[in-house]
Amino acid sequence: MQFKNLTTSSNVILAPMAGITDLPFRVICKQFGCGMSYTEMVSAKGLLYESDKTCELLNIDSIEYPVGAQLFGSDPDIVSNMAKRVAQSNVDFIDINMGCPAPKITKNGEGSALLKNPELIGDIVYQTAKAIDKPLTVKIRMGFDADNINAVEVAKIIQQAGAAAITLHGRTREQFYSGNANWDIIRQVKNAINIPLIGNGDIKTPQDAKRMIELTGCDAVMIGRAAQGNPWIFKRTIHYLNTNELLPEPTLDEKIALIIRHATDLIKYKGEYIGIREMRSHLMSYIKGIPSATRFRKELTTVSSLDDVKYQLNAIQLNN
Repeated sequence: MQFKNLTTSSNVILAPMAGITDLPFRVICKQFGCGMSYTEMVSAKGLLYESDKTCELLNIDSIEYPVGAQLFGSDPDIVSNMAKRVAQSNVDFIDINMGCPAPKITKNGEGSALLKNPELIGDIVYQTAKAIDKPLTVKIRMGFDADNINAVEVAKIIQQAGAAAITLHGRTREQFYSGNANWDIIRQVKNAINIPLIGNGDIKTPQDAKRMIELTGCDAVMIGRAAQGNPWIFKRTIHYLNTNELLPEPTLDEKIALIIRHATDLIKYKGEYIGIREMRSHLMSYIKGIPSATRFRKELTTVSSLDDVKYQLNAIQLNN
């Protein structure tokens, strides 16, 4: 997929997920073929007040190219000014999140709450696109609720305001992540705009990715929750799209080797105390599907060192 002067290495993209897609995880996904990634969602206001925690979220690795900084906010002046500041770093593009359903975001009129105000969306995108010299992309949902499905209208406004690409999650804010994603709205938006469209929602397998592309005509697919504990999905999906052949699932030994590598990278990046505690949620995702692994769930949620992780993984191997 190409937008402005950037070309993704594949059309299978990693979704930004708060607390999940930090730098170590993004690098792993990139090495499995992920075509593009984003930083975790960053508050434009947090950047304005130079919060250390907020600024840390913008750390990237050169291996990630192309990688974007995802910002959120509802004030066109603040968002555009902070985008201009961030665009001077080594990120390749800026993305604005207008789809996050979290109450702590929407209660401030940010994220998917912006879908209730298409005119404000246009102002934010226009001012930001004008302020930066790198591509601007926007992520939206199909509407705020079932009575207000306005993704086609909003996508046209975003394109007219100067965005280079759009990501559409086929759910409303009201749905959060429940129910089924509406892929037909992705098709409708694709037919209504001329810039690239990334389809998002219910891509759990390589077959899902192919089906979405065939049904909607979208230029790329975005994988979120299905990549947690399963970065192999990028390699397997790309291979399937290119050959119609399914690669085998990773073996237990391959999973364990990657878990140790992931934990080691997190420790190097964040220190053992924070790194291991953040690794706990990843461990729960990695062990899904491993026979007898659930009996070790409690122990895995309380690990406090890399040695603890290795000890529990060895126990899982011995029981399989």
